[in-house]
Amino acid sequence: MGTYIILAIIAVIAFFGVRSSLKHVKGEGGCCGGGGGSIDEESVRLEHPVVERKTLIIDGMHCDHCKNAVMRQLQRVDGVSARVNLKKKTALVEMDREVPDEELIMAVERAGYSVSDIKKM
Repeated sequence: MGTYIILAIIAVIAFFGVRSSLKHVKGEGGCCGGGGGSIDEESVRLEHPVVERKTLIIDGMHCDHCKNAVMRQLQRVDGVSARVNLKKKTALVEMDREVPDEELIMAVERAGYSVSDIKKM
């Protein structure tokens, strides 16, 4: 009888573990300290007209917390406004001055992610 109880407890734990993992993979779960809810931060308004746009392809984002961490770090770069798309794993970066690609890459890496490609628009 005790064996059945232990097996039932293990089955319940496994069920919730698999369900949580599936949410995480879909980007719906609260990974990396995120809450799983939609916590969208607004992009920074630039002081001057946009002179350059780039799309960054970002590896490693899984949830809203990941997205917001990348956005915060990019927007700390002077003259940069960013909108991050979690599903497409991209960041649209608008700049009111020339910003080297290396500076954008370093910002994303400070958030804990990596840039696989940068496309100029």
